[in-house]
Amino acid sequence: MIKKVLITGGAGLIGSSAAEYYARKGTDVIVFDNLMRSNIFGYRKKSVEYNWRYLAKYPNIKRIKGDVRNKRDLLEVITKKVDMVIHAAGQPGVPSSVRNPELDFSINAQGTLNVLECLRKVSPQATFIYCSTNKVYGENVDKTPLRELKTRYIYKNIEGISEKTAVDKCGHTPYGVSKYVGDIYTQEYAYLYGMKTAVFRMSCTYGPRQFGFEDQGWVAHFIISTLTNRPITIYGNGKQVRDLLYVEDLIRAFNLFAKTKTKHAVYNIGGGHGNTLSLLEFLDILRKKLDKEPKVKFARWRPSDQKVYISDISKIENELGWSPNVSAKDGIERLISWIKENKNLFK
Repeated sequence: MIKKVLITGGAGLIGSSAAEYYARKGTDVIVFDNLMRSNIFGYRKKSVEYNWRYLAKYPNIKRIKGDVRNKRDLLEVITKKVDMVIHAAGQPGVPSSVRNPELDFSINAQGTLNVLECLRKVSPQATFIYCSTNKVYGENVDKTPLRELKTRYIYKNIEGISEKTAVDKCGHTPYGVSKYVGDIYTQEYAYLYGMKTAVFRMSCTYGPRQFGFEDQGWVAHFIISTLTNRPITIYGNGKQVRDLLYVEDLIRAFNLFAKTKTKHAVYNIGGGHGNTLSLLEFLDILRKKLDKEPKVKFARWRPSDQKVYISDISKIENELGWSPNVSAKDGIERLISWIKENKNLFK
């Protein structure tokens, strides 16, 4: 039974959603965050600060400001009573990793190693969940043959990318590299030290209380920009496709793994083949649902930008009995409703 959960990056979309999920179950939750996300993206509005304040309404959530790059901070929150860690702290932007690869590495790679090492020394029996990314596969994904249709690209011969896809001998961007360092360390701590760990290589995760920027969180970014009449830049032709995963479904998968006897696993997780959208298709949805014309301009493709990424979720379906409950259609409607209700946050 999970009695106490530590969530690093607990004020972000995934972290705050996980905190709320476990708080509602009556679990004691520690939310750990340095609240620097807006600064990373040079955004004048507060983002994780909103979620930080939002979580204060739960009496069984303890909020502690700290940095995963500082072991002293970590040792204040990692105690023998912690029996699960969801490591959602990270530098989440690809362009920002290109601008500042050292900062990216210090947070994503060194920060992850710090959490793992502190957990190993203090509470090695705890379950460790690592929030990885499809970017660990880098440009190997683009070796998959594609067909070009009117509004999207599609894979020619497969429905999605599996965990067997190669992760090396290609371009990644610093973000993809730093996240893979954390990914492989998470695996090693299971193999070498016998810890219970899981790597979740996520596709496009979205949901309420998401503050989207151009660098990260494109689903919310497109909705917010359209509602506030701000420009949207599409890098490429807009036919690039992603599978969309509603955040509550992701947290449910974390919990399912924690309850299994499995000591270690690596899962690709996303909305899968049934929940995909291209950027052009998503813009068309916004035109219809918001009755507004997005202000769109096009620019050159960005380095290592995958034209199509769709998760093959068959492994996690088979091993955990998990599948998405919330369709892309329903999830987008929920996010639009939340942004409309909180439009003052984005002015």
